[in-house]
Amino acid sequence: MTKQDYYEALGVDRKASDADIKKAYRKLAMQYHPDRNPDNPEAEAKFKELSEAYDVLRDDQKRAAYDQFGHAAFENGGMGRSGGSSAFDFASSFSDIFEDLFGDFGGGGRRHSQTRGADMRYNMEITLEETYHGKKATIRVPTSVACDACHGSGSEGDAQPTTCGMCRGHGKVRAQQGFFTIERTCPTCQGMGHVIENPCKPCGGSGRVRREKSLAVNIPRGVEDGTRIRLSGEGEAGLRGGPPGDLYIFLSVTPHQFFEREGLNVFCAVPISMTTAALGGHVEVPTLDGTRARLTMPAGTQSGKQFRMRAKGMPAVRGNGKGDLFIQAVVETPVNLSKKQKELLKEFEDAGGSKSHSPESEGFFSKVKELWADLKE
Repeated sequence: MTKQDYYEALGVDRKASDADIKKAYRKLAMQYHPDRNPDNPEAEAKFKELSEAYDVLRDDQKRAAYDQFGHAAFENGGMGRSGGSSAFDFASSFSDIFEDLFGDFGGGGRRHSQTRGADMRYNMEITLEETYHGKKATIRVPTSVACDACHGSGSEGDAQPTTCGMCRGHGKVRAQQGFFTIERTCPTCQGMGHVIENPCKPCGGSGRVRREKSLAVNIPRGVEDGTRIRLSGEGEAGLRGGPPGDLYIFLSVTPHQFFEREGLNVFCAVPISMTTAALGGHVEVPTLDGTRARLTMPAGTQSGKQFRMRAKGMPAVRGNGKGDLFIQAVVETPVNLSKKQKELLKEFEDAGGSKSHSPESEGFFSKVKELWADLKE
């Protein structure tokens, strides 16, 4: 099948400038792009044909070869076509075409110099009370910031970088080796696409310097251990005016003396005296909001019994919801008893008669006796 002339495919004159060729391809590529023509094989074939034509005509060396030899310049291994085939390597070439075509949107020209800065991590410890109330903190982070002397450009006196003469701004160079074309990063500009003739002295041409900066951090209430907070654009500055990275703050909640957290609920073990557990009474328990709550213990409270105090737990990060506070009673056995106290406890035990005062222990040992009765010697 005879291929269409590349100039005719793009609808331009053979003396068209690079800008005219790019403009023509941009218009046609938008018209025949597969995303705009789903399930249309004719549009897809046309789009590939246009891309093949533009891939040749945008490159001065390929264009010169095409003007002299036509399509034969790329047959039998010529100009990087491999294996004696003239098939267009669409997948590998389209990324270069797209960058060349759309890389200057927004008036920024080629973006080879826009190397994004690295992301950074900052570890912060907070208390459980701070997770309850939220916290505003100021942190100091050693990082790379844009150089004040050159405003991040890397050039002394704010001079504009010049296009690299070796790669002509592409950041990559190609070399022919037999039937193959080897593409590698340009050794002159290190892939930037341009060079700086007079590097800025304070930053050495990188456009950034090391400095410690202060940042205000807002820790929302209700956050959990291991929460990650992202501060966009607060990471390291990009190379030669490139966009900065992000700063990620990882929160670690320190263990609390009294409370343990599970989701929005909070648990606290409260010791109570034996007499309070037996006779009942009131105890005051701490809460995370810094106040005290009054809790009524019924008579006969057993050790391990949990009491629920609604909406006394952790606040939700979003919304106005709150978890609950669970108080676990821990009955304390009296120690260091006087002789009189021991005698009174003995009288209490002897006065029990047939009435049970310790149902759990008596039930346990009665079951043990039944177990022992079934055992054979």
